[in-house]
Amino acid sequence: MNTVPTSTTGQGSGSLLSRLSDQLGGDEDHGPIKGTLSTGRIGMIWLAANLVVTTLLTGTLFVPGVSWPLAIGLIVLGSVVGVVVLVLIGNMGTRTGLSTMSLTKGAFGLRGSLLTTAANVIILMGWCWVQAMLAGVTVNYLVEEFTGYSNPILFSVLCQFLVVCLAIFGHKGIEKIEPWLGLVILLIMFYILYTAFSTFSPTAFINLQIDTELGWNGVIVLDVVIATVISWTVLSAEMNRLAKSQTAGVVGSSIGYLVSTIMSMGLGATAIAYVVLSGQEPRSFDPTMIVSAFGAPLAIVIFLSVMATNTMVVYGMVSSVVGILPNNKIRFLPAAVVLGLISLIGSSWLAMLDQFTSFLTLVGSLFVPVFAIMIVDYYLVHKRVYDHDILLDHGGKYWYRHGFNYPALLIWAAGVGISVLLTHIFTSPIGATIPTFGITFVLYYGWAVLTNAIVRQPATYVHLSADK
Repeated sequence: MNTVPTSTTGQGSGSLLSRLSDQLGGDEDHGPIKGTLSTGRIGMIWLAANLVVTTLLTGTLFVPGVSWPLAIGLIVLGSVVGVVVLVLIGNMGTRTGLSTMSLTKGAFGLRGSLLTTAANVIILMGWCWVQAMLAGVTVNYLVEEFTGYSNPILFSVLCQFLVVCLAIFGHKGIEKIEPWLGLVILLIMFYILYTAFSTFSPTAFINLQIDTELGWNGVIVLDVVIATVISWTVLSAEMNRLAKSQTAGVVGSSIGYLVSTIMSMGLGATAIAYVVLSGQEPRSFDPTMIVSAFGAPLAIVIFLSVMATNTMVVYGMVSSVVGILPNNKIRFLPAAVVLGLISLIGSSWLAMLDQFTSFLTLVGSLFVPVFAIMIVDYYLVHKRVYDHDILLDHGGKYWYRHGFNYPALLIWAAGVGISVLLTHIFTSPIGATIPTFGITFVLYYGWAVLTNAIVRQPATYVHLSADK
């Protein structure tokens, strides 16, 4: 990388941006990361990440469309089913030190992974915008209550600005701040649940009347819950590569994700049921409605959850872009600045909040097939070993044909098509997510068997940071 010589009064070498990048981005620029975090630390990072307003508000979609106890049961079931995929992808990050999108090079080719990375960055940018908007709308609601001043766009941009400032510190900043944010959010959530159940008895929640006109049923709820797990899996290797061992990554992410999702979605379902029991008209996916019911404590949860989660989302976007081209062709800090500016501009587009469920469906359609292919390719085809060739930008065993593994790309496209059909045209008794994953899994494994692509004598496993 070319650098600008420093003046005689400066220290070190390189431009101011390069020196700042070295201080902040650090080893984010250099491919694989060897993790050092314990089970508890990984668990707290995942806990903070998914104690988030979007997950909470997703829970408000279900009640009273289905009964409160059914919603809670399906939240638990869907989270347990989906976390298997999240953990398997995350463990690939622990074993290699690579981010999720860097790992797609193994299945889709060194150039083919550019397609998955582009889709990932677009999806994560959408998450950034939605969550910043929700935080901004919530802060605006409180400010307007106390002062009469209202400017939701301004507060959305300011919330995202704080996120970008946190994200430029890379994984080291996440390691330090995420666990503390998670603890504060969790304590406030317990207070809100105490308020709900001390005002109305559990029997009142259980017997809450169902509104069938809302169009929800158990299958749709389960599908949305699993799709939520899939939406988080795009960041699972980023987070789990920070674990010091596979056990720390698997156990920490499993417990952290399950506790946070069940708490967040369960709180959302309980909060909307509380609103209905209080005699108010429910408005799904509206943070101001439940903040008006529970007051400032819930607003604090929403604000802190966006700080915790969007920091990881911005980090995930930057890691995807940096990791896709090896040899320091893209530095962490400049990429964080550029993507951060785009996220700031987009956070002012408040109309996107009306499209959240469609957005979540798009995430599932695009990435359920990707993760099915990745799991087959790493665990079954390559026998849990990707070697240093995955760090190349040209040639090697993951070059396939002109940098593309065309069968994987075609099966991905077929999986997306299946998901769209099962979501919008045909009704599946078990939703779209599970069949899409299963069919894609079988198609890719079947192709590997028929073409003798399965590695017979896999190389010895070595963490890829040893090749740096």
